[in-house]
Amino acid sequence: MKITDVRTTFIELPRKGIMDATILKAGTRRSICFVHILTDEGIEGLGWAAGNRGIQAVIETTLKDVLLDKDPLFIEKRWWEMFWTVRGVGRKGIAFCAISAVDIALWDLRAKYHKVPLYQLLGPYTDSVPIYGSGGWTDFTEEELIREQMGYVEQGIPRVKMKVGKDFGQAEREDVHRLAAVRKALGDDVEIYIDANNGYYAKQAIYMAREFAQYNVGWFEEPVLADDIDGLAAVAAAIDIPVATGEHEYTKYGFKDLITRGGADIVQPDVGRVGGITEWMKVAHLAQAFNLPVAPHAVQTVHLHLACATPNLKVVEYLRVVEDDDKLLFVDFPQQKNGMWSPFKDRPGLGLELNPDTVKKYVV
Repeated sequence: MKITDVRTTFIELPRKGIMDATILKAGTRRSICFVHILTDEGIEGLGWAAGNRGIQAVIETTLKDVLLDKDPLFIEKRWWEMFWTVRGVGRKGIAFCAISAVDIALWDLRAKYHKVPLYQLLGPYTDSVPIYGSGGWTDFTEEELIREQMGYVEQGIPRVKMKVGKDFGQAEREDVHRLAAVRKALGDDVEIYIDANNGYYAKQAIYMAREFAQYNVGWFEEPVLADDIDGLAAVAAAIDIPVATGEHEYTKYGFKDLITRGGADIVQPDVGRVGGITEWMKVAHLAQAFNLPVAPHAVQTVHLHLACATPNLKVVEYLRVVEDDDKLLFVDFPQQKNGMWSPFKDRPGLGLELNPDTVKKYVV
């Protein structure tokens, strides 16, 4: 089998802007760059990345030339070729997001070739995984925050996540007050995670963690800048709340440094950044070698499959804003039930098909 073409579809969906600790301005649209890998046997792989024109350009002008006329089933070889092609410009960031999107499409194609769901091809550990309801944006009023978090609980999801570090860490008392309000509204039986999105500095994060601890927090995510591994390690060593991080890390080499230097208690690779499914699975195995749990970041319909093949999984992030988009983007996608989520068992690959009406309406 040979790759005959690599195409992209750039979609922009209308969306109410969201804010966390370090977003400068809420946008009004969500952009997604889809990748289609076509073959001479009529099998097509689907992958995607964040909607950035730079990512699209790397795929169309650089990676496509590496892939054409190659066998898509040799995924490790294709990954290696893409990695070295962008070596001078793409150790992190846009180029690696492009590789990630292509790699997802290659795995989707491979599973379709073998006529099995992706999680079965990867070697399943389970076919149902726990999720947590993620959101709690910093621009929510307290009432909106409680309503959203309670909405997850009413759906049967016993775990939620909310944002702290508001205004780049400049609203400490408000952070504590908002967490206290959510804990009071949800009661003691719901697990609450908090995410600072890089918003504090290390000593501040340690102080804030001691304030947050009275509300029985399950983890403290990205308490400091993701590149500040020494700061992450200092926070992790000083507090009792587990530190979760990794969504802004790239490749197994980046995670090797993060883990061996003590920067993460819970490892959070993002399949759309780390290097795709090929690299994500290696990071999950690396974390297991250090007896650390994995809790993937975003990209939920892909992570669902990977999570089913991960013995050291803790939980999968489930964002309502992404769920709303998925309802538009895909003809159908699996539904969670009481905080547990399973892939389609009778659909090959990721089991997802783009909705042609949505593509027609929102393609750029």
